[in-house]
Amino acid sequence: MKDIYIWLVRLMSMLHYFNRGKHRRVIYLMSFDNNLKFILAVAKTLADPADMVVYYRPAVEAAATRLAAYGITVISYQDNVSFVLHGVPQMMRAKLMFCDNYYAFLGGLKHPRNCRIVQLWHANGAIKRFGFGDPKTALRSKTDQRRFQRVYNQFDDFVVASEAMGHVFEESYRVPASRIQLLGYPRSDRFLSAKWRSNALARVDRLAPGLTSHRVILFAPTYRESMKFELSDALKKALITDPDAVVVVKLHPLLQQYEQKFSQVGAGRIRFYPQLSTTDLLMVTETLVTDYSSVAFDYSLLPTAHTMLFYMADLPEYEKNPGIQPHFLKWLPTQPLTTPAQLEEAIRADVLTDFTQFNHYWNTYNDGQATTRVIDRFRSTIVGK
Repeated sequence: MKDIYIWLVRLMSMLHYFNRGKHRRVIYLMSFDNNLKFILAVAKTLADPADMVVYYRPAVEAAATRLAAYGITVISYQDNVSFVLHGVPQMMRAKLMFCDNYYAFLGGLKHPRNCRIVQLWHANGAIKRFGFGDPKTALRSKTDQRRFQRVYNQFDDFVVASEAMGHVFEESYRVPASRIQLLGYPRSDRFLSAKWRSNALARVDRLAPGLTSHRVILFAPTYRESMKFELSDALKKALITDPDAVVVVKLHPLLQQYEQKFSQVGAGRIRFYPQLSTTDLLMVTETLVTDYSSVAFDYSLLPTAHTMLFYMADLPEYEKNPGIQPHFLKWLPTQPLTTPAQLEEAIRADVLTDFTQFNHYWNTYNDGQATTRVIDRFRSTIVGK
């Protein structure tokens, strides 16, 4: 079915290759809701905000609705025949296309003439491997691998925040270094904005009254293919070792049904706040406990960041599948913890984490001005005729 879908995309894009239409639009493909300020900034640069079209995954419909209130055209997107018939012709009229993820249809799209396709990844850095860095990719068929590479080759530019992340894309996507743009991630600007931090704190106070009066330990594990979440007795005991702290668990969006389930249990020492985003919760987090999640690269940017702990109980297995970025032990700001006892001890110790080298390595160009630099880099394309 994937091959048929890609073939249909190819056919439709070829039919519309020379039909530019009246408008050349800026298109943003949205799987994550963490870059809205950038989308609005791009729309503001256009003479008509309606020329900014956002194709969004159903999971981020709430964010798309917010964008629509500003006059931006938003269209729900799924890989199906409807998108081939109606979406692909729109892609072929684009002068600039931003993507925040891997989009399979790009593997069949005939690259629109005079259009730049830009990868704005959804994370500042990467601990786990992806693309051709993922060991499972080598086990896929040659046909699958060629399809993946066709998608990777479509990107004219990769916006990154560091040389380290640039190298990750070069190796994972097998693309040349000339496509790497060292500009910083627009989504990171918020963490260095006093106004955003103040607003985030206000949201937490409103939606989680009293939370800020405690030491907040945020447990934010990464997504796993098993699509399950378990909180063992040993892990629970370790997390709540500080009697004066409140533990907040924030799961990957695909596991939010667990948050809704557990949030119905009384508000005790371990709490779930489905109504608050991870970024909001980071603002009041004194200790972040994570594993392989990109949330680590966000938290380290906050001036209020105190302690970051990496609880990697399954590290030997995870190194094999999906794999870990090379030399990660050299740039992690704290050493991995692999047992509940180690985690309990680290939470009790509450040692301040030095993020200097970690940020230098991964957040080199995340200085609060990334949005401005990215727009300036593509301004001629955005406003061009």
